[in-house]
Amino acid sequence: MIDKLEAIKERFEEVSQQIIQPEIVSDSARYSKISKEYKDLGKIVEQYALYLKLQKDIAGTKELISTEKDEELREMAKEELDDLTPKLEQLEQAIKELLIPKDPNDSRNIILEVRGGTGGDEAAIFAGDMFRMYQRFFEKMGWRSSIMDFTEGTNGGYKEIICKVEGEDVYGKMKFESGVHRVQRVPQTESQGRIHTSAASVAVLPEAEEVDVQINMNDVRVDTFQSSGAGGQSVNTTYSAVRLTHIPSGLVVSCQDERSQLKNKDRALSVLRSRLYEIKLKEHNDAISSQRKSMVGSGDRSDKIRTYNYPQSRITDHRIGYTVYNLPAVMEGDIGEFIERLRIAENAERMQEGETV
Repeated sequence: MIDKLEAIKERFEEVSQQIIQPEIVSDSARYSKISKEYKDLGKIVEQYALYLKLQKDIAGTKELISTEKDEELREMAKEELDDLTPKLEQLEQAIKELLIPKDPNDSRNIILEVRGGTGGDEAAIFAGDMFRMYQRFFEKMGWRSSIMDFTEGTNGGYKEIICKVEGEDVYGKMKFESGVHRVQRVPQTESQGRIHTSAASVAVLPEAEEVDVQINMNDVRVDTFQSSGAGGQSVNTTYSAVRLTHIPSGLVVSCQDERSQLKNKDRALSVLRSRLYEIKLKEHNDAISSQRKSMVGSGDRSDKIRTYNYPQSRITDHRIGYTVYNLPAVMEGDIGEFIERLRIAENAERMQEGETV
């Protein structure tokens, strides 16, 4: 591990010099890439410096214990050693996690899609609740979200809602939310007070750039239609909404949130590009996950990943067997603990497989 850390430290010093070079500062693409590497390496180098200091302190304390004649001072040194040793172990574990290669997609923005699944009107209402939960989480994280398209449910909620989310490491945190979310509760539409089970599916797509996916516009059929969303009198009288059909894959994407047809087309293309990129990403992930026992990192939208039980105020994540009894707080966006535990579980799995920088 030390050899790897020394190599990282050397690379960090190189990048520290590169980042101030005028030719790099003037090239926004190169500067952005170098800045990201500088930031990522800096976190490891900082922890490595603390690790070396702790090692030095422990060595000095051990030497004091072996050479000091004063019994009281020796006892104080032993207490200090008892305090330093677990700190070194914890720091070593933290560094090992930092050495696990980051998913290159983790820093990307996302396209989030939430759809009502089985359960009719109640599924659409739950999809609306899920989307509101995510909006609250985005606010807590300081991320920006903008709705791109939606279809409202008959009795509230959404049959489908799509939004873009921008911020730091959005995909890295939200990727664990892909899958089927199941709810158990008495629906608003239920007159007999019986508990029903319904579901909503969540897809988290890393936003793809043009360099990731090249779309031949000859393969895309473009249709325009009147927007059905709120937005003033003109919104329903102009053909500003856009529907794209990608003929080779059969994927259909629409966007109606913007007043401008051109803007809606651009945003729809962004979603289409991300969905095509997800197909490529899924092929890659399937090759990896076939060697893994858990579902933590699979991101398969067909997997049932979490159950929200309203009568018991219980939420269970089935991938890691983690249960909490604070459903109201979770539905207000308090999902950070689930995401952190899933991240730890995935890292532990990758460390077992020997994945390091």
